[in-house]
Amino acid sequence: MQKKILIAVIVLSFVASYAGKAFLNRETDAARDTTRATPYARIISMAPSTTETLYALGLGDRVVGVTRYCTYPPETADVTKVGGFLDPNFEAIVALRPDLVIVLPVHGDTRGRLRELGIETLEVDHRTLDGILDSLNIIGNASDATPKANAILADIHARVDRVRAATAGLPKPRVLISAGRNAGAGELQEVYVAGKGQWYDDVIEMAGGVNAFENEAIQFPSLTGEGLLRLDPDVVVELIRNLDAMDFTEADVVREWGTLPDMQAVQTGRVHVLGQDYVTIPGPRFINTVEDLARLLHPGADWSAQ
Repeated sequence: MQKKILIAVIVLSFVASYAGKAFLNRETDAARDTTRATPYARIISMAPSTTETLYALGLGDRVVGVTRYCTYPPETADVTKVGGFLDPNFEAIVALRPDLVIVLPVHGDTRGRLRELGIETLEVDHRTLDGILDSLNIIGNASDATPKANAILADIHARVDRVRAATAGLPKPRVLISAGRNAGAGELQEVYVAGKGQWYDDVIEMAGGVNAFENEAIQFPSLTGEGLLRLDPDVVVELIRNLDAMDFTEADVVREWGTLPDMQAVQTGRVHVLGQDYVTIPGPRFINTVEDLARLLHPGADWSAQ
């Protein structure tokens, strides 16, 4: 049960997400309003994804506090912890004297309390890929890191273009992403799958697939074996962050899906596991997940340019 909670806690915080498919095709208007004459110097991050964004922008020396779930990059181990993702320690936050706390939409109560304490906040939205990219500009502008933000965005654009070129014209398999469950229990129980209108849906499309769960009303539905069989995906991809630290293996996970022998993905041997540390974090390393998934969906594509 603990593994299920740890895997799902980050993912399920984005349940209230909205649809957004304009990735790479629109200007960032919100970023223009955050340019500041004096860049923020003492920043607290309230989510793993915003922490990764800050460090990617070269702002690690200004990060004075992070949550206990922020573990990347390794330097965060030495940064003061200010509680959890949804249970912040306000005394610890105040003691750090931040001039900015970066939050997500799910942090509404936290943001309100910080305002009462006279602490400035900046909200970014990591529920879709558009929002992830916007946040690079928003945080970069607020912290005098615009050139670095532009460089990161240019690299992401180039890598997306290479993936799209490699998968152009290929059949698009129906993909089921398992984003949280009690993996390693020996059987399939309750499985949270990635639905429409959130960043995993964007990742599937970008990697050359189609989301097997088409209902747009629920972003992370919980399905039983019967519901999974009704979807009957071509490919199943299980996301287990830091798989190498678990007490079970990829083979164990694949074996659990074998309890649904009538599923197309099981019959064709297309059940896979992505176990890297970035697969559940909607930060700038999402592009790694896009590339990893694209290779799983299209193993015969020409990846020599990657």
